[in-house]
Amino acid sequence: MSTNPPRDDGPPALRKSLGVVDGVAVAASSTAATTSIGVGMGSLAATVGSSTPVIILIAFLPMLGIAGAYARLNRVEPNCGSGYVWVGKSIGPWSGFLTGWVALAGSIIFLAYTSAITGSVLLQFANKAGWHEFVGPALDPNSTKLSTVLGLVVLVVVTVLAVTGVHQATRLQTFLLVFEYSVLLVFCCWAIAVGEQPFSFSWFDPFEIDSAPHFAQGLVLAVFFFWGWDAAFSVTEETKNPEDSARGGLIALFVMLGMFLLGAIAFQRVMTVPEMTENGPQGLTFLGAHLAADPWASLPLLALIFSAIASLQSGVIPTARGMLAMGRDQTLGKVWTRIHPTYGSPAIGTVLIMAIAAGTAVLAIGIPKLNDMILAAVNSIGLIVAFYYGLTAIACAVRFGPTLRTDPREGVRAVVIPALSGLALLGVGAYLSYDYLTMSDGFELSPDNGWFMFSVPMAVILAGLGFAAYAKYVRKSPYFETGRGTDADAIELPMDRYHDAADFDAFKTRGNA
Repeated sequence: MSTNPPRDDGPPALRKSLGVVDGVAVAASSTAATTSIGVGMGSLAATVGSSTPVIILIAFLPMLGIAGAYARLNRVEPNCGSGYVWVGKSIGPWSGFLTGWVALAGSIIFLAYTSAITGSVLLQFANKAGWHEFVGPALDPNSTKLSTVLGLVVLVVVTVLAVTGVHQATRLQTFLLVFEYSVLLVFCCWAIAVGEQPFSFSWFDPFEIDSAPHFAQGLVLAVFFFWGWDAAFSVTEETKNPEDSARGGLIALFVMLGMFLLGAIAFQRVMTVPEMTENGPQGLTFLGAHLAADPWASLPLLALIFSAIASLQSGVIPTARGMLAMGRDQTLGKVWTRIHPTYGSPAIGTVLIMAIAAGTAVLAIGIPKLNDMILAAVNSIGLIVAFYYGLTAIACAVRFGPTLRTDPREGVRAVVIPALSGLALLGVGAYLSYDYLTMSDGFELSPDNGWFMFSVPMAVILAGLGFAAYAKYVRKSPYFETGRGTDADAIELPMDRYHDAADFDAFKTRGNA
């Protein structure tokens, strides 16, 4: 009879099963190029006119600097909490908590309105198939209520898939991406080749944008287009080599740039700016119908459906992992830290994310038109994204500040470029906030009302400050002592992950402060 004590393997942990391709799939699905092009290009054109290609290029520059910041921070401290952990340690726990909080809130809003988009494109597809009503009610793609209900059914399905394991989820996302990108490439190249609207180099001239507020609004919208590439870093603890997370995120970012420019030029070769604005979330459907007859004209719409489904699933996955990191630090409840013993995923947290997003989507039904709901959400998320991307880039500059003395060339890449990128986004966000506050005389529930557009991100930040105070003074979270909390001992990092000895010593000093 064995006298060995029973083995204690500890609580279930996230499983390392992902590689570079999986990271690309998560990041690209979260960015949702097809959805951004098909649904958001009209909103962008309504803001900057025919200058959509140049505003996309300009938005890419700070995104690239911030992506470099994420890659460096992830190399020295791989953590599914990403910006929440990095900002908390480099700048301070209150800023870190807000970074994590606004990222999570933005994801909830994203899931809520993407559910409605998914329902809308499914209804568009049903209409094209000749199905215009179901047991009486009309299947209207512009009905916020019907689109939301149908989209929430899809959200439940993809949540179940996300719970059963991230590797299986990325396999599905890879399949969906291959199909939608193939269709998008074919139709966009086709539109560029045969479009009736003449190509103009003025599309790449930033001085064609008629005002500074329109430039700022357009830049925030374009940043929102790119938002999501950092989802690759949320699964870094499930990636066999954490550096594959950075590779996946950077590859996805460059792919997104190519797809967005291709889509912007294709749309403007086929549609005038008023037509892009008028078609709004049905722009890709219009493009397909303009170029081909059914059934081929329905392929772009099918690609849009696949993109929306993939982005819903990829939205659930990083959000649950961000809350897992916050739960480990005791800034949120322990319920977010529970890992399923069979699937190795934060199952309860994933389901809770779905439930919160569903509740938000139901509340958003108060805005009667789907297009208004989309624009209101995009405007709100744009400021949120600028805030947390900007703070994370500044955190990188602070973290690697000593490299300016030890290695000036690396200092430019690790300090100067992230700092400029972060300040650029924070500056645009501040300017746009001021413009929102001065553009309307009073509050109104409308995407054209500046006070409404400003109130949503401000409400998110104020709520974050309230939850941060609760975590510090009631939960007594150790995160507010070090900016790192219980995660301080969760991942042991070897010396070779740091740029040099000075940086490693600075890292330890800050962690013990």
